[in-house]
Amino acid sequence: MTTTPNLSKATDFIWRTARLLEQRRFAYLFLDGQRQAVLEALRPYQNPDSGFGNGLEPDIRGPVSQPVPGWTALCILDEAGTFADPLVTRVCDYLLTITTPEGGVPFVLLSVRDYPHAPWWETRDQPPASLNPTAAIAALLHKHRVEHPWLTAATEYCWRKLDQMERTDPYEMRAVLPFLDFVSDRQRAENVFARVGPKILEQKLVALTPTTQNETHTPLNFAPRPQSLARRLFSDEVIETHLDALASAQQEDGGWQFNWLAWNPASALEWRGVMTTEAVVTLRAYGRLA
Repeated sequence: MTTTPNLSKATDFIWRTARLLEQRRFAYLFLDGQRQAVLEALRPYQNPDSGFGNGLEPDIRGPVSQPVPGWTALCILDEAGTFADPLVTRVCDYLLTITTPEGGVPFVLLSVRDYPHAPWWETRDQPPASLNPTAAIAALLHKHRVEHPWLTAATEYCWRKLDQMERTDPYEMRAVLPFLDFVSDRQRAENVFARVGPKILEQKLVALTPTTQNETHTPLNFAPRPQSLARRLFSDEVIETHLDALASAQQEDGGWQFNWLAWNPASALEWRGVMTTEAVVTLRAYGRLA
């Protein structure tokens, strides 16, 4: 017997505890809400420089624009089917201003130091380009066939880094896999995936058996959709086991919990709204939503 989430309880949790953005996202995705309402909730997170900040990434509590919140904004536009909005071009224009000579954007900019932030949001005095989030951002632009000067250089950077990849980490792989899912050169993507995809298993980046251990990454983190390239790495039995575990992880209050350090009460509550939305999205993608 398969396990399904309780959508009614999840909805109640979102209305009671989530920030407005997740309420609008959840309403659009599951309650016949309006996509324009999602856009209206997202726009206040954008800055005059066209980047995103202002707590869109819950663990960066300052107003300044950062690369990862820009990726988050694009994910929300993709989710809401509003990628034609001019906001996308503005984000790309902002990315040009923070791109390093390597062709990619850093994981985090120095301005993060000026405001409260989680301890893992740190960088060198001269932040280098990083596949996370460059590859993840490029993935969405390729998915929607966006044409912009930033994407050309970023794509070249991603291919170059992937050709050199030996050791990696879960978050880098979670940025790389969508790039390989959507980049236009499909033959090259398949060839690269055949080489780097198995690193998830070889380097033990994934917990094949469900666990409550902190900071683990499941097969569903790497293959959030059945169509993901990474889905090929896992057996049907493993995927079904993790879908059962994900559905069963719904808390009594209707929401889902995250499995990394809770360093700040406000961001912890915001993350639960994000995780609840994403859990139900993944379960629906795999046919687990009744």
